[in-house]
Amino acid sequence: MIRLLLADDQALVRGALAALLALESDLEVVAEVGRGDQVVEAAVREKADVVLMDVEMPGLDGIAATAVLRKALPSCRVLIVTTFGRPGYLRRAIEAGASGFVVKDTPARQLAEAVRRVHAGLRVLDPALAEESLVSGASPLTTRETEVLRAARGGDTVADVAAVLHLSEGTVRNHLSAAIGKTGARNRAEAVRLAEDRGWLL
Repeated sequence: MIRLLLADDQALVRGALAALLALESDLEVVAEVGRGDQVVEAAVREKADVVLMDVEMPGLDGIAATAVLRKALPSCRVLIVTTFGRPGYLRRAIEAGASGFVVKDTPARQLAEAVRRVHAGLRVLDPALAEESLVSGASPLTTRETEVLRAARGGDTVADVAAVLHLSEGTVRNHLSAAIGKTGARNRAEAVRLAEDRGWLL
């Protein structure tokens, strides 16, 4: 029996996944959590074999939770199951130690098979995303450029972003300008959108 932990901030999604996976004779959902910072404790306590992990969760995002879990419980495999099929997320998830990455509209039978493959030590990647990830490459943004774009998501002014990040307005403008150039965008809003679509702002 493969012991599963479901980590997703949407209770409805967790419930649906649990119901679908319970139909498989060799899979057992032993715990569910709604926050990324609850994953490790639950996985250790329940001796989970595989965690089905969402990306965007409160407390700790799924990619960061994957890295922490792989250190705390190396025997436990992680299968990222997310709505956000972004190539940057896939790349970072694999770097964090995830064994698989699929999107939530994967058919139930395929998802169950992905769990079995990951448990057996194999890698399972959404083929379209894997190809897109290879084509788009790693994020060209520096850590500071990423922080500035993240802070600019809500359309705040340069002064607001500068205040939040404790930087000068000139420094924020320089980082925004660099990020616009690196994303190939025409303006700040487009740079944010493009970086977000590619999974560079998590």
